[in-house]
Amino acid sequence: MSYKSKAMAYKNIVTKERKVIYNARLTLTVKNIDSANAFITSLVNNYEGYLVTVGNSKTEIRVKSIFLNNTLSDLNKIGTVTNKNVFGQDVTEEYFDNEIRLENAKKARQRYLELLQKAENVATTLLVEKELERLNGEIDIIEGKLKRMNHLTEFSTIDIYLEQKEKLGILGYVFVGLFKGIGWLFVR
Repeated sequence: MSYKSKAMAYKNIVTKERKVIYNARLTLTVKNIDSANAFITSLVNNYEGYLVTVGNSKTEIRVKSIFLNNTLSDLNKIGTVTNKNVFGQDVTEEYFDNEIRLENAKKARQRYLELLQKAENVATTLLVEKELERLNGEIDIIEGKLKRMNHLTEFSTIDIYLEQKEKLGILGYVFVGLFKGIGWLFVR
């Protein structure tokens, strides 16, 4: 690709919509993990998402990216957030590079189809069909990558690490009360 065509392609990328994949990681301390997972399941349905995995220590969900902040805000309601990270990955350039590769592969496939119609012997036909098979495989792979990127930009992934809040026994409450009483004596 020449410098001029690369510059034109970059200009098209800048003027088109950015493709950003958003992910979040959240650690929650909850009273009951099963209740938390039930809340998460209903929350996912409210924000047009779906469950990827549900477990005792980790639950992974995907929600529409436009609802990411709302979902994170609602997740704060089920427990104490001990860790929270939200990050994005800009895949705009990779996406449009794949679009260009797909367009070029389809054009090449069309030229090979024209050559196939003009093939005069079996050897030439076999060579052209072999190249068509390779191109069709490449097209399928690129289309799969584009579909995946579209999906991941439309849906944000949230990894929720669940920790159950420690339940104190009878002596635990005595020591907590004693600790608070001693703290009250020294700090005012």
